[in-house]
Amino acid sequence: MTKSAFHRVVLKLSGEALTGKRGYGIDPEIVEAIAAQIREVNRSGIEIAVVNGGGNIWRGLSGSSQGMDRATADYMGMLATVINSLALQDALESLGVVTRVQTAIEMRQIAEPYIRRRAIRHLEKKRVVIFAAGTGNPYFSTDTTAALRAAEIEADAILMAKNNVDGVYDCDPQTNQNAVKFSRLPYLEVIKRGLAVMDSTAVSLCMDNKIPIVVFNIDRPDNILRVANGEEIGTIIGGG
Repeated sequence: MTKSAFHRVVLKLSGEALTGKRGYGIDPEIVEAIAAQIREVNRSGIEIAVVNGGGNIWRGLSGSSQGMDRATADYMGMLATVINSLALQDALESLGVVTRVQTAIEMRQIAEPYIRRRAIRHLEKKRVVIFAAGTGNPYFSTDTTAALRAAEIEADAILMAKNNVDGVYDCDPQTNQNAVKFSRLPYLEVIKRGLAVMDSTAVSLCMDNKIPIVVFNIDRPDNILRVANGEEIGTIIGGG
């Protein structure tokens, strides 16, 4: 990948990325720091859209495992992603970045409904677009949302920002000091090994549409810009 590798990217943030040291909820300082990184990407001329997870507020699978109806639990998770998206929008606009939140579930008082052509037009006008409420359907993760939206807006790559992990390993590096980091991985290898990068539906969708996935550590203040500029840090998933 070169400096001009990416023209348009989708940044996938986990809900946990917004919690900081709290372990739950939203840490305003962390959100501001992430927003500052996104601003630099936007200033560099790269079109950037964002997909937030909602695990810092609510996880549909957790609710389902405790006896809640799975669809209801997943809809609650979608609403959690909207809260995170509005927090990120506020932080971005406080930095002077024009931002639009688009939701897969209509809530016109606070955000636009997701419309593919409108999203692309916003990006062309150098606005940051935040996709909220997942796909609008239960049983699909926000990883799948990132893959779907990336395919729809013809993004060049998905940037998977992780906490405290600088790429993809053959096992958990936090519990096994002998874990081996991959610099590159084929899509099928991720699925066969069951590596906890994205769910298999999301990886398959990226494979079918030839969308590379870059997994990297968000903790360094300039890593989003470095990855968006095509620097080979973290792990690149694609091919094969």
